[in-house]
Amino acid sequence: MTEENEVSKKSKGKFSNYWIVSTFVLAILLLGVVIYGSSFRGGSVVNANVAKEITQNFLSDYFKERGVLGDIEVINVTSVSGMYQIVFSLNGEPAGALTLSGDGKYVGQMSIIETEESVSEQPSTSTEIPKSDKPVIELFVMTHCPYGTQAEKGFIPFIEAMGNKIDAKVRFVHYFMHEPEKTETPRQVCIREEQSEKFIPYLKKFLEEGNYTTALESAGVDEEAMNECIESGRWEDYYAIDSTLSQGYGVGGSPTLVVNGVIAQSGRSPASYLTTACSAFNEVPEDCSQELSIDTPTPMWGWDESGASTSAQC
Repeated sequence: MTEENEVSKKSKGKFSNYWIVSTFVLAILLLGVVIYGSSFRGGSVVNANVAKEITQNFLSDYFKERGVLGDIEVINVTSVSGMYQIVFSLNGEPAGALTLSGDGKYVGQMSIIETEESVSEQPSTSTEIPKSDKPVIELFVMTHCPYGTQAEKGFIPFIEAMGNKIDAKVRFVHYFMHEPEKTETPRQVCIREEQSEKFIPYLKKFLEEGNYTTALESAGVDEEAMNECIESGRWEDYYAIDSTLSQGYGVGGSPTLVVNGVIAQSGRSPASYLTTACSAFNEVPEDCSQELSIDTPTPMWGWDESGASTSAQC
């Protein structure tokens, strides 16, 4: 497999078209940063020409999938601290910049200048969370997104503490960015839907080191039933619901928290999720007075609570 195909395969996803036709607006999209931990270990550094070609292919696919037509061209490649900073244009006009890992495999933060070439509409969002007797709290993630795993590690203690006072669910975004997600997502979807009592125990063990084998054993998952769910294609029907909701809400990154049908801003500590969720009750229950950890978990694997507060997404 060529390096160009590898980065395209790992980086591009099935996003919905959600940019608005308007004036030139700078939009920051955190597409990773999927450069984590061992990104550079064992991989060779590509030269600037190869980095340019890889990025050119990625950007062509990226904009084409979003209905943006025109000539995409990489106009500058600069090596900075083992990474490439790349500037690109659309139809001869500056359009944005992104970072690429030195080995050419991972796209990091990308900034895009929206133009009139963006032909679809962005759904309106509200900053005010609707209230209800039993708030519906949905966390949309990717299984191998560093920031998605970080959010899950704050979300799980919160939903365990609130119990049946809320209707909480871990869901999956409508696109993949990391290769392992194509096999791990079906596993998690089938466990969540058909062995629901084992889903959180599985997830807690999985988040320790990303080892699904030990997580399956630890949670006591019926692997035969899970595999039948995957092989029969039922997982696709379950995932289709997540995907439809993700696109309908306008989810554009992992993690994204949705409360009562509205994208909500929250920190990633258990206490932050508690505060956000409790603002959505018609009558705030006593459970909202409990004290949960204010520490933010670290991204990726492990249950350390020493992560920095961030809004970064994949």
